[in-house]
Amino acid sequence: MNSKKWTVTYIIHRQKADEEKHFDRFTLEVSPDEFVLDGIERIWAYQDRSLTFRHACHHSTCGACGMLVNGVEKLTCITAIRDVTQDGGTIRVEPLHNFPVVSDLVVDLAPLYARMDEVNAPTVMPVSSLPDSAGGIDGTPEPPKFDNEPILRLIDCIECGLCISACPVQATNPDYLGPAIIAAAHLHDLGKDTELCNLLEGEDGVWRCHSAFECTAVCPSNVEPAWRIMEVRKEMVKLNFQKLLHSE
Repeated sequence: MNSKKWTVTYIIHRQKADEEKHFDRFTLEVSPDEFVLDGIERIWAYQDRSLTFRHACHHSTCGACGMLVNGVEKLTCITAIRDVTQDGGTIRVEPLHNFPVVSDLVVDLAPLYARMDEVNAPTVMPVSSLPDSAGGIDGTPEPPKFDNEPILRLIDCIECGLCISACPVQATNPDYLGPAIIAAAHLHDLGKDTELCNLLEGEDGVWRCHSAFECTAVCPSNVEPAWRIMEVRKEMVKLNFQKLLHSE
């Protein structure tokens, strides 16, 4: 780790309840090898206990610490200070776009979770994807059994909301399903799920995407939501063509 200390200024979005948003500035010494979240935690601990933010795992697994860092969606727990500023520079931290702000840097991700439910993205994974030690050891319960084991969700997606925040369509149309949601639908057998197909074909579904690929650019888990949206489109075209042939 670099032993040299930098002096940086955090410019942090503040907003409580129904008050107007504003920005507070906090100056502190940091190691350039520390992460943006480390600085935010230090500001909370030593300068302003009223600062509200969300974090948990500190290693890019939970997705809780997603924020805008200098205007770009990042997981702050893995975003190194040296990658976003210089000694004597500034780091502007804001809540994610396209979600309601709860307080300061915290947004309400409920719309993301609700739409995940719409495309039937359950919270379980197939048993075959679990390690052998996942159940039945030391009295722990066995994992649930499935008659057949399709992959029911994007195992790598941590549902952090970064792709939703970066999506230009979501910014202009809050009813758009969104990249994470359509990407989750990619692993379903769409030919056997008429209800899901109708949802994806709707005016706020897969054809609303403008193929900007901003979602893929910010995804911290390499889910490639934009590519998956394109694959869903291909599948929808194939299914619609098959319907046309069978109707003649």
